[in-house]
Amino acid sequence: METERLDDIMQAGTGFMADLSSAIRAFVKQGYTENLTLKIDHFECCSGKQKIYTQEFEVDNVVRFENTSDPDDQSILYAISAPKYGIKGLYVEAYGIYQDEQSHDMIEKFKHHRQ
Repeated sequence: METERLDDIMQAGTGFMADLSSAIRAFVKQGYTENLTLKIDHFECCSGKQKIYTQEFEVDNVVRFENTSDPDDQSILYAISAPKYGIKGLYVEAYGIYQDEQSHDMIEKFKHHRQ
């Protein structure tokens, strides 16, 4: 998937929804190579060697995936950068009961980007 195509997907009303794996591949091509793991009040990456707290990262892009035929197949893909560490990575958040526990600061950071 080309960068332009990813931009089209992220625009509301396009009528096109890529699958999660295609979007991940497109972001990896843009340098988002780290797999970010949520740990209540921070992310961990680099095999747990690096912790990134809310004031150290920015949410660059968000792509929602909603499968109307299977409500359990819904998620949000976040493209996140931490310039202080030279890190660009991805975090996949599930909807509903599968959602990871987050601190108030993390919730506010994501909520602020969604507005």
